[in-house]
Amino acid sequence: MTTATPVSATRRRRAFVGAVSGHLIEWFDYGVYGFLAVTMGQLFFASQSPAVALLSSFAVFALSFFIRPLGGIFFGPMADRIGRKQTLMIVMVLMSGSTCLIGVLPTYASIGIAAPILLILLRCVQGFSAGGEIGTVTSFVAEYAGPGRRGFSTSWLMVTAVLGLMLGSLVANGLTALLGEDGMAAWGWRIPFLIAGPLGLIAAYIRLKLEDSPEFIALQAAGEHEKAPLRESMRWKRSLALVFCIIVLHSSIFYLVLTFASTFMTNTLGFSNSTRFWYVLLACALAAAVMPIGGAFTDRYGRKPFLLVVGVLGTASMFWFFQAAPGATPESFLLPLLATAVTFGLYVSSTYATMTELIPTRIRSTGISIAYNVPVAVFGGCAPFVAAWLITKTGDITAPWYFFVATGLVSIVALFVLQPSDFRRAEAASVPAGPTSAASESPSGSAVEVAS
Repeated sequence: MTTATPVSATRRRRAFVGAVSGHLIEWFDYGVYGFLAVTMGQLFFASQSPAVALLSSFAVFALSFFIRPLGGIFFGPMADRIGRKQTLMIVMVLMSGSTCLIGVLPTYASIGIAAPILLILLRCVQGFSAGGEIGTVTSFVAEYAGPGRRGFSTSWLMVTAVLGLMLGSLVANGLTALLGEDGMAAWGWRIPFLIAGPLGLIAAYIRLKLEDSPEFIALQAAGEHEKAPLRESMRWKRSLALVFCIIVLHSSIFYLVLTFASTFMTNTLGFSNSTRFWYVLLACALAAAVMPIGGAFTDRYGRKPFLLVVGVLGTASMFWFFQAAPGATPESFLLPLLATAVTFGLYVSSTYATMTELIPTRIRSTGISIAYNVPVAVFGGCAPFVAAWLITKTGDITAPWYFFVATGLVSIVALFVLQPSDFRRAEAASVPAGPTSAASESPSGSAVEVAS
């Protein structure tokens, strides 16, 4: 662990609130599009087939994820060079600004092919900023938390991500119920995007008042912060590969529960909008409720055994989710959905903490940005598109299980390969040339003990 000046409880709370509140707004901005995918497909993509319009809308959703690694490569090293706080400010402005601009875009009926082109460009800006957010905010929160508390503290980033998406769902679905389908298609769809403007200003103000993380400040004071973090991170290929593979399941099950399930229940299973709304809300609330529990548990008893067991259960629950779909009624589908939601919440509760403990402080934001954003793009952002494509191509509504179960197996294998020495190596690389802090010397506070 990097030597750092002791942090007061007040400063720690202020940093935590500032980080998670901005993260909440970031995910509200990013998630609104997913909940309006059907409407956006109809308004921005000219097609006589609703299925083709939906696939086009999901393709744009996926494209923004493929921009995320570029954002990570740009902003991750920036956070390791100039600091977490300044980088968090920049990505917040980019995300909120691009989201607000989507709300004023003319549709295909007004300007033709220019409409989807402009939508794609703004979604790419969203993806670029989101790619810079995750490595920076995770490093910021973990470094304020310190060893022994990283699981619980970083789990709240996942809670706020889910709450941000839930807020987006509440706004989108509430407007649909209030205005009706015609009203939403005419002008109501713009409101959730326009809300991003004032929310972004609030988040930017909160983040402006924060101090940088104590570990980064200590690195700067010692002159040991990394000048070339991208190049240095390439020396940590094993750690990056482990993070990549562990995040594969994290990505797929996240977007299964929080994005695809909503469309699947309405378009494929024929559930009413009301049923879909309450089911997604319940699944999100349940997942969010178990996240801090999972994070606190792994702080005390270790990351690997917990993630391995929950990873197996999560993979099995995704298989059950799709196998229960043929002939499903709202009553018969509730249990598979909730099982998937609970295992999702437990698995992602500790993946962020695991990432921070596999990558040393001086390249933490860069390493996370690279190793996290690529699997999120490939296995998360593509998940709704791949699932919808498989169903359209095969005519079998259970077909997506092949994709989702495969992602689970990748992470399970990585967790088997993960060793305590992987955590020890990162911890040793985080110790500066000078004396180590009391926290790193104390067996009870060791990151190795809580991580391995």
